[in-house]
Amino acid sequence: MSGLLSGLAGLGLDKLENVNIYEEPEKEEKQQAKEVKVAEKDLIYEKTMECPVCGESFPVKIMKTGKAKLLGTDQDLRPKYEGIDAVKYDVILCTKCGYAALSRFFPAVTSGQAKLIKENISKNVQLSTCTEEIYSYDYALERYKLSLANAVVKRARVSEKAYVCLKSAWLLRGYAESLEAEGQTDKLEQMKAEEEEYLQNAYNGLVEARQSESFPICGMDESTIDYLVAVLALHLKKYDVAGKLITTILTTSTNARTKDKARDLKEQLLAELKTKK
Repeated sequence: MSGLLSGLAGLGLDKLENVNIYEEPEKEEKQQAKEVKVAEKDLIYEKTMECPVCGESFPVKIMKTGKAKLLGTDQDLRPKYEGIDAVKYDVILCTKCGYAALSRFFPAVTSGQAKLIKENISKNVQLSTCTEEIYSYDYALERYKLSLANAVVKRARVSEKAYVCLKSAWLLRGYAESLEAEGQTDKLEQMKAEEEEYLQNAYNGLVEARQSESFPICGMDESTIDYLVAVLALHLKKYDVAGKLITTILTTSTNARTKDKARDLKEQLLAELKTKK
């Protein structure tokens, strides 16, 4: 009895003449593509900058914003990227004179402020050296402390000091998350306490800035600042303040996204007040 595929030999396909047409051919094992983890060092680059205080050039590591993938934000607007904590790289530090500031504020230094920095920072500072490809959390935290010290010395606006405090809190949160992921829990309590202190100072400063400075503040419009202060107020159990700001956002803001976030915040506020009773 000839097979269904008999005669294929004449076409050079003799190996297929006796094949069972309903038998699945052996499937080649497909190698599962391994998920390539994005390396932090591949998401940063080194840039040479000129210091507005001492005039010297120095290298700084900058995050490649176009390459890093944003995963989302925390409720207090802390950004979260895949493979990198962007907060670590937002302080620019002159390794020659010790002037440090968030990238947003770094270039704007008056001659009077430069003099104050030279007298109170440059003369005494002993800077650490970073020899690694990336900034460690400890090194990044040191840079943030220097930026806050510089902000105090140069008599920066309240909003700048508040923003440094907020970002310092974000940095400590990221540090704690990385330690927790590695199973290192011995420093978590200390990290949390330090984060809380920075959040409290960020709140105090932003409340003052909101009342005394014109918008935008740190690049944020009025509704964004109101939302951020409301988040911090709720976190600090200042329910009256949070409630008033949420109402303001819902009744006056034209930003649909901020309004949606404010609605979520309102639900959280009501839930906490209910629990409190």
